Amino acid sequence: MRIAFLLDTFPKTSETFIVSQLVGLIERGHTVEIFSRYRNSDQPVHPDVRKYQLIDRTRYLIPASRKERALVAAQSILRSGWRERLDLLRSISVQNGRATFIREGLYGRGLLPNQATYDVIHCHFGPMGIFGQRLRDIGALRGPLLTTFHGYDIASYVAAHGAAAYRDLFRKGDAITCSSSFIRGKLIAAGCDAAKIILFRLGTDLTKFDFLERVSDADGAIRLITVARLVEKKGLEYSIQAFAKLVKEFSKLEYAIVGDGPLRDQLSGLIRRLGLTTKVTLLGWKTQEEIRQLFRQSHIFVLASVTSADGDFEGQGTVLQEAQAMGLPVVCTNHNGFPDSILDGQSGFLVPERDADALSAKLAELIRRPDSWAEIGGRGRAFVEAEFDLSKRNDALVELYELLRTRCQPSRH
Repeated sequence: MRIAFLLDTFPKTSETFIVSQLVGLIERGHTVEIFSRYRNSDQPVHPDVRKYQLIDRTRYLIPASRKERALVAAQSILRSGWRERLDLLRSISVQNGRATFIREGLYGRGLLPNQATYDVIHCHFGPMGIFGQRLRDIGALRGPLLTTFHGYDIASYVAAHGAAAYRDLFRKGDAITCSSSFIRGKLIAAGCDAAKIILFRLGTDLTKFDFLERVSDADGAIRLITVARLVEKKGLEYSIQAFAKLVKEFSKLEYAIVGDGPLRDQLSGLIRRLGLTTKVTLLGWKTQEEIRQLFRQSHIFVLASVTSADGDFEGQGTVLQEAQAMGLPVVCTNHNGFPDSILDGQSGFLVPERDADALSAKLAELIRRPDSWAEIGGRGRAFVEAEFDLSKRNDALVELYELLRTRCQPSRH
């Protein structure tokens, strides 16, 4: 199959699940082309991006300079026939004069292959689904349109733009996927036809996350770890507050937080105020191999995610599967798809959102029972192998594409 991935920013450290899908499709012999609005050069690059030369497969749709944008837009208009120009004018009226996406459509028309046809156009995150549909409306892309929603796109995005922002996508798009029943309910509430929604779990590459049975260190040190962007929905203030309560009882406790983001200074201040500067470390961005090494050195994984003030929330929480795959007992909040991402009471434990006391109590219970870590970790590994194995999930993705291609033949676009 010939498959187009439509992304906002590529590559992006926090979106390794997209790289995993791209690689899985390439390894299965499919032709994959990546179209990204922006290029990200500020974060560590996933090794598979280099190994599979994914940048070489990527076209960036928003030129960097104003001069380049004007040139590409002019070329786009000159390339268009009269019918395509009428499509462009119609798309302007449909969008009520909002010219931003129209300009981007012009850039796309100028930089995409002329009337490029694909077996599937896969858009990650709702706003890219809107963009993909608009490109399809003006004839820049052709093929069945699949949009995957992850969290913010049906939460804070809807709060900011209104549910009507997705009206055309929900009406014209061919299929919608999401990873949890919670997000599915949000999509239906926003006006999506339930028949178009497919629950689809993201996978974890078990060949890269080796299982390690957890035991307590001889010196009594116990290391907690979180891997997360430093943003409100990750709930890091609550995990830090919970840790502050724990160190009063467990003097050799340590906490490593991997990731970066806009709340770094705020969280650093909280750590200082709580007197935890020798106990809690903000490590910044790390490569995938560095993260795996930190997992090997840790005993318990923590993720205290919350619904943020603007309504944003997590998706599946793929890092939960990665931690369980490596045998780490997990303590996380009862948030969105998390109840489907761990086995509560078996591979980990769920606690209420924004409740540092409950989080601290559950962690203390687990810390006091190091003899249980190996059994809990073993259950987590078995669970991830059964439900989230990347190879199986990528096979399922191909089956989904084939179903969509068959359903949409002959193409309506």
